[in-house]
Amino acid sequence: DTNSYCAGFTPNPTYEEACSGQTGHTEGVRVVYNPEEVSFVDVLRWFWEAHDPCSGMGQGNDRGTQYRSGFYHFDDEQKKLIEASKAAYEKELGRPITTEVAAASDYEEYGGLWYFGEAYHQQYLAKPGSRPYCSAQPQGVSLPDYEEWSPFPEGSDLRKKHEPTLPASFWKKYAPKRGCSVVQESNEPIAEESF
Repeated sequence: DTNSYCAGFTPNPTYEEACSGQTGHTEGVRVVYNPEEVSFVDVLRWFWEAHDPCSGMGQGNDRGTQYRSGFYHFDDEQKKLIEASKAAYEKELGRPITTEVAAASDYEEYGGLWYFGEAYHQQYLAKPGSRPYCSAQPQGVSLPDYEEWSPFPEGSDLRKKHEPTLPASFWKKYAPKRGCSVVQESNEPIAEESF
């Protein structure tokens, strides 16, 4: 729940500027992970399943360009994985996915892809008195198994490199459920022995 702004065309926007629709930014979450412990494919699965990627310029009742779904890649491997998983998930959902997919480098001319939001917006849902609020609307549909949609040839090093690392027991316990399930989890790290 760290508020940040990404994929716009002005440097260092404020919340008000991002909400104006004049900067092109979307509110974003920056994911930092150790690929030795969590694969990019696991990150992708969480991304697709934790929101409604078919909702166009909004999430739930929140409307505007700052609420669009987007995934920004840093290399060709990520691009191929995003596009292949998007096609597989779209087929599973039975509706067109409107998630924006672009290279992070597309935003270098504007000062970069990513800007942290103001301190008063950080961890909003964890603050005392915050109202339980969910606009992400997970669909309760799982991304098909990696073997079904991997863009890399069977038996190749790239296919093996990107295999999921999180076990089925993790997904059984923690996968986003339909509705507002994502915001009902604590902010504590998930311990491996919990699944």
